[in-house]
Amino acid sequence: MPFSINIATAAGLPAAARALLEAFEKEPIWLLDGEMGAGKTTLVKALCSQLGVQEPVQSPTFGLVNEYRTAAGRAVYHMDLYRLRHPDEAYDIGLETYLDDPAALCVVEWPDRAASLFPADALHLHLNVLPDGSRQLTAGLS
Repeated sequence: MPFSINIATAAGLPAAARALLEAFEKEPIWLLDGEMGAGKTTLVKALCSQLGVQEPVQSPTFGLVNEYRTAAGRAVYHMDLYRLRHPDEAYDIGLETYLDDPAALCVVEWPDRAASLFPADALHLHLNVLPDGSRQLTAGLS
């Protein structure tokens, strides 16, 4: 069943994040793509807020991976692969270790930079900027 939601303004992000978590809570790997400036990191912030993460959620562009803990103690690994020049560089950050953590949620921005390293059954999310400036969020399993 395809998942799609319009996000008219930033005020709609908490509801979108809540709907995503309700629909796909059990999926451990979320691959999030969208053009530069679409709001990928902002969406991750909303997801973390809904999960009860207390620390500040920031873009992992330079560190490549940020780790957070939910209110229930679950690890959330937020990865940004934009700066990778080659998929093999993902091994340098220990990508497989994060992906193999069965209790964690891994949210990966710019997954196309290392697409061959992700399982075929990962959740794919796409954030599209519409002409009116709103966002269209779609999600589905491969």
